[in-house]
Amino acid sequence: MQPLLKLYRQLFNDSDRLMALMILSLHAMLILGGTSDLHNALFLCHYGFFLLWQPILRKTDRLSWQAVLLIVVGAGIIMSFNSWWITALWIASLFALIGGRVFSGESTRDRLPNLLASTYLLAILLLWVVPNLLNAKDDLAAAEFLLIYLLPVLPLSILFLSVKRKHDVPIVNIDFFYTLLIFLLVLIVILGSYTIGVIWKFHYIKLLIVVAMTLAAALVTLSWLWNPSATFSGLEVLMSRYLLSIGLPFEHWISQIAMHAEIEPTAEQFLQTSMQALSSLKWVCGLTWSVEQTKNQLGEPSPYISTFNFHQLHLTVYSCWQFTPTMYLHVQLLTQILGEFYEAKRREETISQNNYMQSLYETGSRLTHDIKNILQSMGTLSAAAEQINQDGSEDARLIELVKQQLPRLNQRLASTLTKLERPSVEKKSQAKVASWWKSFKQLNTHLPVLFEAPANMPKVDIDPDVLDSVVDNLLQNALEKAKLVENTIIKVTLMPSQNFCLEVTDTGSAMSETVAKKLFQSHVSSKSGLGVGLYHAAQQAKQAGYALSLVENRNGEVRFRLESIIAE
Repeated sequence: MQPLLKLYRQLFNDSDRLMALMILSLHAMLILGGTSDLHNALFLCHYGFFLLWQPILRKTDRLSWQAVLLIVVGAGIIMSFNSWWITALWIASLFALIGGRVFSGESTRDRLPNLLASTYLLAILLLWVVPNLLNAKDDLAAAEFLLIYLLPVLPLSILFLSVKRKHDVPIVNIDFFYTLLIFLLVLIVILGSYTIGVIWKFHYIKLLIVVAMTLAAALVTLSWLWNPSATFSGLEVLMSRYLLSIGLPFEHWISQIAMHAEIEPTAEQFLQTSMQALSSLKWVCGLTWSVEQTKNQLGEPSPYISTFNFHQLHLTVYSCWQFTPTMYLHVQLLTQILGEFYEAKRREETISQNNYMQSLYETGSRLTHDIKNILQSMGTLSAAAEQINQDGSEDARLIELVKQQLPRLNQRLASTLTKLERPSVEKKSQAKVASWWKSFKQLNTHLPVLFEAPANMPKVDIDPDVLDSVVDNLLQNALEKAKLVENTIIKVTLMPSQNFCLEVTDTGSAMSETVAKKLFQSHVSSKSGLGVGLYHAAQQAKQAGYALSLVENRNGEVRFRLESIIAE
C-alpha cells in the first residue's frame, strides 16, 4: 500500500509529470482512437489529466457549481462534435498554454519540460492533425512511423526529468499576452495551411514550407517596424504612448499633480484638489477615498468598481465602463503617482511639525539655561551679602553692591521673560567692554577667581546678557571642578585685542577626548557637570555673534575662549 501511495504522490503532485501523462493520453487518443467508444474513453482520460494539470485554477480552490457545469459541458461538446477541427483547436490551445510559460523568468532547466511538450504538440499538430484536415496523410506516409513510435519519447523524457528534480517548482501564472499571441500564430499556420492546400492543391510539405516562410517574413517585418532606427520611433513608442495615454496625456497628468503639490499648502487640500481633477476625466463617474478615519466622496457610484491602496490612502474609482487589463494598469499608475505625491506632502508636514517642535525645545532649553545662570548670579550675590554681614561693619558696601547688581539681574530676568513670551524676537542689548568687565568683576569678587585685564580694553560694543550667561556657565563649571580637585586655580582673562576675546582657565584635570569632541555639538554628561550647559552656551553665543571654543585641554591647564566672530 505504501509503495502505491508513494507512486501516486510522485505522479499527481508534480505538474510536469501530469503534463507528460496528459500528452501521452492525447497521443494515444490521436493514434489509437479509431472507434468512437475508444476515442471517447481516451479523451476522458486525457481530459482528466488536463484538469489535474491546468494552470488556471489552483488545486486548493473550491469549485463553484458554475465551474463544474462549464467543465462538464465542455467535455460533452468536445465528445459530441468529434472532428479534426476540434482536435486542432484543442491542441493549439494546449500549445499556447504551455508555450506561454516558456517566456517566464524560470531557469533553463525548469523550462526544459515545457520546451519538450511544446515541441511534441507543434509536431503532432503540423505532421498529423493538419494533414488529416487536408486529407493529405499520404504525403507524410514516410514520417508516420516516426510520429507514432518515436514522438512519444518527448513526453516520456519529461517523466524522467521530473524524477531527477529535487523539488517541484511552483506553477507560474500564465502570461495572457504571450498565450494569446502564440494561439493566434498557431491558428494562422493552421488556417493558412488549410486555405492554401484547398485552393492551390500544393503538396503538403511544399505547403508547410510556404506557410512557415510567409509567417517568418511577416514576423521579421513586424520586428523591424517595432524599432527600426534612430530616425523613426517605430511601433514600440506608438504602443507605449497608447498604453500610457488612455483617457488623458500622461505628461499632462504628471505636470498637473506636481503643480497642485506645489500650490496647495496642506496634504488634505492637495488630495481634495487632485481628486477633483481625477473625477473630471470622462471615464470616471465617481470617487471614494479614505485616509485613516476620514472618508470623502465625489461624483456618483457606478456598477464598475476598481480599488487601489497606496500607503494610508484607500481609493475607489467608479468608472463608466469595465476597465480592460491595459486600462486598469493605466489607472493604477495614475493613482499611484497621486498617492506618492500625497505621501510626500504628509512627510513634508511631519518634517515641518518636527522642526517647529525642535525650535520650541531649543528655545526652552536655552531660556532654562538663562534662568539657571540668573539664579546662579543671585546665589553669588547672596553669598557675597552673607560674607559681608559677618563683619557687621560693611553695610554700606552691601547696599552699594545690591544697588549695582539687582537692576542688572532684573534686566536679565526681564529679557529672558520677553524671549519666553516671544521666542522669535531676539532683542539685543549693547554695552561697552569696560563697563561690563567692571560690573562682572565686582559681582564675582568674593569667589576664588583671578581676574586679569589689559590696560587698554577693546573699544567695541558687546551683548552683556549673552556674556553674563556664557561666562557664568564657564565659571560655575570651573568652580564645580575645583571642589573635586584641591588647589585648583581659576582665572578669567580679558585678552588684549581689538575685538572682544575672553578666556577662562583652570588648573584642574583635562577632559577625555570623547567629551572634548562632543562638548559644543551635543549634550554630554560627566561627573563634573560639563557638557549639557556648554552646548546651550555655545548655541547662544553663536546666535549672538560669538564663538565658544576649547583651546587647551591638558592636565594643569584647561582653557575656554569666548571671542567675537569677525565677519569676512
